[in-house]
Amino acid sequence: MLKTTSSLPLTPTASAPGFNKTHGLLVALLVLALALPLYVTSPSHQNLAILILMAAQIGVSWNIVGGYAGQVSLGHVAFYGIGAYTSAILFSVYGVNPWFAMIVGGVIAALVSLVIGWSCFRLKGHYFAMATIAVAEIIQIVFTNWDFAGAAVGLTIPMGEGGWASMIFSGKEPYYYIALGLLLVTLLANFIIERSFLGYYFRAIKDEPDAARSLGVSLSKYKQIAFAVSSFFTAMGGSLYAQKELYIDPASVLGTGMSIKMALVAILGGIGTLFGPLVGAGLLTAIEEGTRTLFGGSGRGTDLIIYAALIIVIAVYYPNGILGYIKSVFARRKAIKAQAENAAKEDTK
Repeated sequence: MLKTTSSLPLTPTASAPGFNKTHGLLVALLVLALALPLYVTSPSHQNLAILILMAAQIGVSWNIVGGYAGQVSLGHVAFYGIGAYTSAILFSVYGVNPWFAMIVGGVIAALVSLVIGWSCFRLKGHYFAMATIAVAEIIQIVFTNWDFAGAAVGLTIPMGEGGWASMIFSGKEPYYYIALGLLLVTLLANFIIERSFLGYYFRAIKDEPDAARSLGVSLSKYKQIAFAVSSFFTAMGGSLYAQKELYIDPASVLGTGMSIKMALVAILGGIGTLFGPLVGAGLLTAIEEGTRTLFGGSGRGTDLIIYAALIIVIAVYYPNGILGYIKSVFARRKAIKAQAENAAKEDTK
């Protein structure tokens, strides 16, 4: 029997309790998120909230393949850039509705991921990670030299008529709700995957690939599925970035630093957990914006130095991330409390 599934319920609702404190907390956080722009009216603060939501969304997207399936992709920015360029080209050149262009970008990224995965999934461990970096660099070079896509100069999305149909707004509040909505959709997809047979297969592939293969699980097939779903949502995040900024270039949507950030958001918060990337996104975005405010242009690259330091600290001291550490603390306290209660019962006998 697989270790990864031995302690899991046979069905998604086999041991699921009714409405509890955790559910109440989640509902309260959702209400708070929906009401935030009503009380935080500063454009800069609203923009910070949008950046956190966008970072969380791509972290949750990466978590599907990197957290659940255990395939550490460090070239995921390729799909982010494909989504951004697809949306920008379809809208600015062909006048395609940006909402539809966002979905098209996701589909194209998923198809590209199948081609990449067909070759890269023949590799394992750090060789796979290195191969994804190489693919992302190749795609960045292609777009840097592709005149139709603006080459190194990039693409500018024309302002035109604003509104929900064109996804162009003068204020930050609409972008906040779009980012929040996209994050919720991505979380819902993760929730469904986590509690479906796909989630069990992904975790089995991650923890016990040989045992999973012996039970008839096709490793290549389900790795491809995880890669494609993750790429689809990552590309949608890139499309939102393009529509929000109204300008993209290879450096902004295809840089290696973005791939590292995607992975670190999930790893820092708690890899393979549903809400870990949200925690990681809040911390990393605060670091990124904080260094930009403190050092300005002279501090370029400071955030990457901090990212590297965080990776070392997490790997050595908190391999399960922030949420994993918090869970372990509560588990220890619960165990100590149970031990004390058992000792008290023994004393009363």
